[in-house]
Amino acid sequence: MVRWRSGTVTAVRRSWHGAVELDVRQSDGTPVRALAYPELVGTPEPGDRVLLNVGALLMGLGTGGYALVVALPDRLPPDPPETVDTRDAGHLVKARYTPLQPILLGVDEEASPHRAALVDADDLDGLPVVTADLHSALPAIVAGVRADAPDARIAYLMTDGGALPAWFSRSLAGLRGALAGTVTVGQAFGGDLEATNLHSGLLAARHVLGADVAIVAQGPGNLGTGTRWGFSGVAVGEAVNAVAALGGRPVGSLRISGADARERHRGLSHHSVTAYGRVALAAADLVLPAELPSELAALVEPALARLARRHRIVRVPVHGLDEALRATPVPLSTMGRGLAEEHAYFLTAAAAGRHAASLR
Repeated sequence: MVRWRSGTVTAVRRSWHGAVELDVRQSDGTPVRALAYPELVGTPEPGDRVLLNVGALLMGLGTGGYALVVALPDRLPPDPPETVDTRDAGHLVKARYTPLQPILLGVDEEASPHRAALVDADDLDGLPVVTADLHSALPAIVAGVRADAPDARIAYLMTDGGALPAWFSRSLAGLRGALAGTVTVGQAFGGDLEATNLHSGLLAARHVLGADVAIVAQGPGNLGTGTRWGFSGVAVGEAVNAVAALGGRPVGSLRISGADARERHRGLSHHSVTAYGRVALAAADLVLPAELPSELAALVEPALARLARRHRIVRVPVHGLDEALRATPVPLSTMGRGLAEEHAYFLTAAAAGRHAASLR
């Protein structure tokens, strides 16, 4: 449950699109690092009293290790200018029936300027869509697309298996110049466009953002229990089905690691094996670099053979991808490991982006 605290803002540290990082002194004098979303709670300033949820901080979560600002009780932000008794400003409620539920304009609602483009939309027209388990794959996939197609319009669809506010992601903030836009789907929110579900979000990526390539991945903060089915990335398989149902071309970015200490993630992660092997009912292009280190390949190939019964295994040349990965505008990091430690993981994601670009 929620661990509540109160405190006072002592300093504003840094900010990125949609988020502000703060120093807060709790009422017992303990300093903490906190995060606020101004669109939800207003913009904190030094001296403001804040109410905090400190659960993730106390647990020491690597991704979510902040105290989160729930309210500025002595300086509430004004109501938005839109009337609230009509649907003219939208009626999509996300993070539904939680205290901070936002009411948003859905991309395909009656009041949306994009309604006409989507009211009868039913097909992706062969749009290549890269599906990935972890948010950390996003910048590498973008790098792979742009290595061969620097002018491609890339849309990101953020699903709700991890963080709900898109504003939490510093990677996404740093990639804004490389993306045609972000669509937040399901319970996720804070993107350039809001969609009810992945299907309507994919159609918005194609028919509103004009995407040449789309990427589907959860926000930061993958949830896993160490069991075969208990992880949020299982939705990758469902994404493959959605893309295929709408006439798109699914491209799977596989989770590969030679550095993870957990046996279930070494070689081809059990997340990829389960999502693509059990959940995905439609065929996808599953991408591997044309060459892998021999020790890693020995771990990957037996698991991959099982997936080849349903999917197409595509081996992609990697010339130029190392340079593209090193030139990304945001740091590459997965589970606390960078490009040097998890070279195969990021290279595989970039290869998936390269393959998607070739299908445009």
